[in-house]
Amino acid sequence: MQQKQDSQGGKPSSILGKAHPALKAFMCGSLSGTCSTLLFQPLDLVKTRLQTLQNNMKPGAPKVGMMTVLVQVIRTESFLGLWKGVSPSFVRCIPGVGIYFSTFYSLKQHYFQEGRAPNAGEAVLLGAGARAVAGVCMLPVTVIKTRFESGRYNYVSVLGALKSVCETEGPRALFSGLTATLLRDAPFSGIYVMFYSQAKRSLPPEVSSSPYAPLGNFGCGVMAGVLASVVTQPADVVKTHIQVSPSHWTTKDAIRYIYTEHGLRGFFRGAVPRSLRRTLMAAMAWTVYEQLMARMGLKS
Repeated sequence: MQQKQDSQGGKPSSILGKAHPALKAFMCGSLSGTCSTLLFQPLDLVKTRLQTLQNNMKPGAPKVGMMTVLVQVIRTESFLGLWKGVSPSFVRCIPGVGIYFSTFYSLKQHYFQEGRAPNAGEAVLLGAGARAVAGVCMLPVTVIKTRFESGRYNYVSVLGALKSVCETEGPRALFSGLTATLLRDAPFSGIYVMFYSQAKRSLPPEVSSSPYAPLGNFGCGVMAGVLASVVTQPADVVKTHIQVSPSHWTTKDAIRYIYTEHGLRGFFRGAVPRSLRRTLMAAMAWTVYEQLMARMGLKS
């Protein structure tokens, strides 16, 4: 009788336990993405504003930095204005991070069936492949998110923004910046996974097997995130300019504009808030994901 009760749902985890491992990875990734997106959204907004600033300052004028933009947003749009664009960020990141981790898990299980850990080169391909799939799937929402954060568009909702873009610019606009997005996301994830996995292996056994293992993993994630963010920063600036422009810029057009208006330094505009956000967000997402997977009895 007790056995029958358990099989019919007496235990809350019975249904989840029967789910496909890839679905479990999706659920763990989505939950980790929700936490990190809500916490670090202000940094993403500041980064976008910095990257889209017009070069109208006179020679010798004080430079506009991260704190200047932060204070300006709070003064003109209120403190909650720092979370402008959080709705499309949720729509993008919750399924997007889930797709990324489920793809990553599936690829790893398929190509490393005997439990062998991927080497550095394989880790790059594994991370880049999973991110490319997630990036293409979520690109339309990424475009809307970037426009929300730029402050140039008066969209009310995500669905309203999607409808407006399709009516005024055509569906093609929802896939603007595809090349720049892939050049940013795939290398970032590949480099991140490589450094993260190598750093975790270098942790002393007494750390990796202790209750402080999540903290150690978070530290490895921070280090990997900084390196990956710096390498992919130029592609992020190019992507932002393409997606906030209503004139269907190509990647070449955006690169030419940024270099003409801002010089080489323009490709690293917004690097500080982006590095902070991407580093902390990725480190938190991976740490939460791995802990949730371990609780489900799966090796991440």
